[in-house]
Amino acid sequence: MQAENERLLPRGDHWSRSEVDKTAFRDARLGRRFGDLLCRLSDRIGGTIPLACQDWASTKAAYRFFANPKVEEGDILAGHLEATKARYAASDGPILVLQDATKFTYQRRNPRDVGFTKCINSGRDKNGRLRHHAVCGILMHSSLVVTEEGLPLGLAAIKFWNRDKFKGTAQLKRKINPTRVPIEAKESIRWLDNLRQSVSLLGRADRCVHVGDRESNIYELYCLAKDIGTHFVVRTVVDRLAGSGDHTVKSEMRDAPSAGKHSIEVRVDNDTVERVTLDIHYKRIHVCPPMGKQKRYPALDLTVIHAVEVGAPPGRRPILWKLVTDLEVSNLH
Repeated sequence: MQAENERLLPRGDHWSRSEVDKTAFRDARLGRRFGDLLCRLSDRIGGTIPLACQDWASTKAAYRFFANPKVEEGDILAGHLEATKARYAASDGPILVLQDATKFTYQRRNPRDVGFTKCINSGRDKNGRLRHHAVCGILMHSSLVVTEEGLPLGLAAIKFWNRDKFKGTAQLKRKINPTRVPIEAKESIRWLDNLRQSVSLLGRADRCVHVGDRESNIYELYCLAKDIGTHFVVRTVVDRLAGSGDHTVKSEMRDAPSAGKHSIEVRVDNDTVERVTLDIHYKRIHVCPPMGKQKRYPALDLTVIHAVEVGAPPGRRPILWKLVTDLEVSNLH
């Protein structure tokens, strides 16, 4: 076994060596095996396990590793998280922490062995009734650390999960206002968990700006970021109450003057890249928590930013991005 492991160890100073903590595994041989697998798989990204391993003995060893109950995701990720922390400490300036979710879809004879990600519409039956089926797979929610220039430093937090069933979910939403359900009882708690884990790993919370899409537009996230001294920029989809609660953010933004124009390249609906011009408006607004949460969370002073496309071509809806951040904005640049 020892001779086999020595033969399979990565050769030379392969980049993957710094991403593996072999001591995190219960068995040192598992740590060595993972180091070899990461080297082989990274050299053939997108290839199959047999292609990466090259021979039958190594392929069987790889499948044994993945099936070993002693191997946990924390063991695999330990080295990479520490490497991310080291690269973060060696960098300067503000750091962006990008949160998002990814779905991995599989086909299995018994999909319940893996779990489900979502329920989709699969057309209509012969009687015209809509058919639905659950998609087999797993979900991953990750926090990617990047510099202002876009250089990735690695992951700071990651969570894997799946869903066992969907029965009753839609009916429950009709009976209960989702804003009155505690965040701890909702799947969206993962946004807060990743924020906490990222700050705990990286340190210097004030350097980090956590970026999320519309799914991250959670008032609890705003408050958590304030409590732990970090920052956020998220797309907003909710017109929240503002001021003393007698009007909304949208009504205040109608009076926000233009700060100027900004041109960027975007990928539009037909998958082509276009250069568009955005008219930027921003304003510092006193934002209130949702009605059902006003006893638990305070009102916050936040900056709301609206970016509206100027001169959108016929046949395409103008781009309208609504952002909210705890950071103060003083000019367009």
